[in-house]
Amino acid sequence: MQKIKSWVLFLILGAFILSGCAPLVVGGAAVGAGTGTYFYVSGELKTDYHFSFDRVWDACEKTVADMNSTDVTPYKEIGKGTIDAVIDEEKVLFSIKYKAKNLTTVAIRVGIIGNQVASRRLHDKVTDHLLKK
Repeated sequence: MQKIKSWVLFLILGAFILSGCAPLVVGGAAVGAGTGTYFYVSGELKTDYHFSFDRVWDACEKTVADMNSTDVTPYKEIGKGTIDAVIDEEKVLFSIKYKAKNLTTVAIRVGIIGNQVASRRLHDKVTDHLLKK
């Protein structure tokens, strides 16, 4: 009986960890544009792009425009910026940060608590815009 209780506790703990309540590392493919690794932490899906800050910023702006966003509020400083928008009735936040000469980090949060699938879709669109140039 004790062994069964241990297994049940183990399975519940495993389900809790995989449900998104803890940091989850997700491998992905952003061929030629990103590092290929996405990190989903605290509702944000982050990856690095091997392009300049300005080029990544432009790709994020084009992505927001392509998605027919409303209430768009860009805020850009030297080496970092954010774009707030509403896409498909969900609040979306793009956080773009300079990391090195040709390395820029982009974190995308969709909704209040985050939506990994929707964030991944937006990262894919950013990648598409980066590869078009």
